[in-house]
Amino acid sequence: MEETHLKPIPVALTIAGSDSGGGAGIEADLKTFTALGVHGAVAVTSVTAQNTVAVTAIHDIPPEIVYKQIEAVAEDMGVDAAKTGMLSNSGIIEVVARAVNRYGFPLVVDPVMIAKTGARLLREDAVRALVEKLLPLAKVATPNKPEAEVLAGMEIRSLEDAKRAARVIAVETGVEAVVVKGGHMEGDESIDVLYWRGGYREYRASRVSQPCNHGGGCSFSAAIAAGLAKGLEIPEAVKLAKEFISTAISYGYSVGKGYCPVNPAAWLAIPAEKYWAIMDVEEAVELVLENRDVFKHLVPEVGMNIARIINPLYARGIKDVVAVAGRIVRYMGTVKQVGPVKLGASSHLARALLEAVKHNPELRAVVNIAYSREFIEKAARKGYRVVYIDRTREPVEVKQKEGASIPWIIREAFSIDSKADIVYDTGDIGKEAMIRVFAGTAVHAVMKILDVAS
Repeated sequence: MEETHLKPIPVALTIAGSDSGGGAGIEADLKTFTALGVHGAVAVTSVTAQNTVAVTAIHDIPPEIVYKQIEAVAEDMGVDAAKTGMLSNSGIIEVVARAVNRYGFPLVVDPVMIAKTGARLLREDAVRALVEKLLPLAKVATPNKPEAEVLAGMEIRSLEDAKRAARVIAVETGVEAVVVKGGHMEGDESIDVLYWRGGYREYRASRVSQPCNHGGGCSFSAAIAAGLAKGLEIPEAVKLAKEFISTAISYGYSVGKGYCPVNPAAWLAIPAEKYWAIMDVEEAVELVLENRDVFKHLVPEVGMNIARIINPLYARGIKDVVAVAGRIVRYMGTVKQVGPVKLGASSHLARALLEAVKHNPELRAVVNIAYSREFIEKAARKGYRVVYIDRTREPVEVKQKEGASIPWIIREAFSIDSKADIVYDTGDIGKEAMIRVFAGTAVHAVMKILDVAS
C-alpha cells in the first residue's frame, strides 16, 4: 500500500523582485508568509538596488530562469497558493502565465507598476501582457488606486468609483476577485473594496498618521496568498490580510531616510512579547512569595505590585503592561497575591514604565515598595543609582490632572539620571512615600530588592 505524505505546513510562493533594502518585494513577502504560518518559497524576477529613498538599478532575471524557479518549487513541494509582485517585462509575465497554466495553483496578482519612491517597475509593453495573459488566470488582483485607474481606464475619486473600477477590472480581464486598496484615498479610514461573485465587501481600518508603509502592497497580497494557501475563501483571506497589514503599518520600522518599511513581524512579536511579559511577572511573584519574610516589611499601605512592559516598539498604553491584579498585600503577618497576573492590571506602574522607557529603552520592569530610609542608604552603598524626587515641588496643574503625577515623577527622575535603578519620594499630602525599583526584567527588579534588603 502506497504511503500518503501530508504536508506539515502549507507552501506559498512569491514570484517577485528583490528589494536590497529589505522593505518590499520577496523580502517583505517571506516575512509575511512566516508570520502567518506558511512556508515561503521564491521565484526571483528582478534584482533591484533599492532603499527607502530610491531604486537606483534594476536587473531582470531571464524569463526561463524565472520559469525554472517556479518549476523547481512546484515539482518538489507543491504550491498551495502564489502571488506575483514585480514582473517588469512581458517575457517574465508570459512564463509566469505558462507556469500557472501548468500547475494550476491559486494566484494573487499584485499589479506592481510604480515603486513607493516613484521608480517605474512595470514597462508600458508589459501592462498589456499582464491584462491579457496573467489576470485571466488569477484568483485575486490587488491594485492600489493609481494601478486600478490604469487597469480600469477611469479616474477614482470616491469609494463608489473604487467599486466600479473593481467590477470593470474583474469583468474585462476575467480575474475572479479584485481588491482596490484604499491607501491612496482620502479620509480618516483606509477602505479596501472587494468585488467578488457579483457583490462588494468593504474592509475598513483607521488611517495611520505618519505611517511606515513601504512594502505594504507586497505584504498585503502575500497575506492574501497565505490565507488561500491555508484554505480560506477569498473574503476571509482578504479580511485576514487587512488586519495583518494594518498591524504591520501601525508598528512599522522607522529605518532609512525615506519611506520607512512595514513590520510584518509585529503580527507574531506582539503576542509573543505579552506572553513573555506574563511569564516574567509570574516568576517574579513566585520569588516574592518564596521570600515572604523579607517582603512582609516592604509592602506599602496601598499594596505592592510588579509590572513589566512589552518591547517599547509595540507598547502604546496601559494594556501593554503586565502586572498583578489587586496587587500584593500584607495579610495575616505575611504577604499574599490578591489576583492573577494580567495585562492592564496596574495603571500606576504602567504609567511609570511607559514614561521610563522613553528615557531608557532597556528598562522593562518596575516594583513599588514602602519607603525606608535604611533601604535607600543600603542601596546607595551597594552602588545602585538612586534618585530622590521631592513631590512637594509637583506643579499644581500636574496634581490636578488625573494620572499625571506618576509620569511627572519618573520624567523628573530620569532627567537627573537616565540609568536610575531606584526612584523614591517621601510623599506629600494624601500621598504615601514610595520606592520604585526598575530593571530589565521583573525577576531582576525583585532580585535587586532582595540584594539590598537581605
